[in-house]
Amino acid sequence: MARIGNDRNPGNCVSLLRVNSTNSSQSNMLILQESCSDISGCYITYAPVDTVAMNMVLSGGDPDYVALLPSGFAILPDGPSGPDAPAGILEFGSGGSLLTVAFQILVDSVPTAKLSLGSVATVNSLIKCTVERIRAAVMCEHP
Repeated sequence: MARIGNDRNPGNCVSLLRVNSTNSSQSNMLILQESCSDISGCYITYAPVDTVAMNMVLSGGDPDYVALLPSGFAILPDGPSGPDAPAGILEFGSGGSLLTVAFQILVDSVPTAKLSLGSVATVNSLIKCTVERIRAAVMCEHP
């Protein structure tokens, strides 16, 4: 829906994305996302946002009333590489990458509620699926 650049790199931006889903409960959701990459690594941070709340903000309303539970991931180089790397430890480009994934999920609105095994299984599945998709995307770019 919208993309606002925040750097000369076209991939560094804040975007407002529409969720295309057959699930009717997700049809009123948008995704607010920030992406950034430079020589030190890259990250994507995102949060689902209610369409009504976002329209209120876009019309000049107070953004403090919009609930955000940001999640995201960072991909950073793992180990030395390049001309400044110590000789004999790793060759250029062989350092690999370190993936860090973080989620904020509202499982139950009651603060004293205990996590159910179903909730834990759902979160575990979400993390596994997300890591697999990120890995597949990175492998496609660099066979």
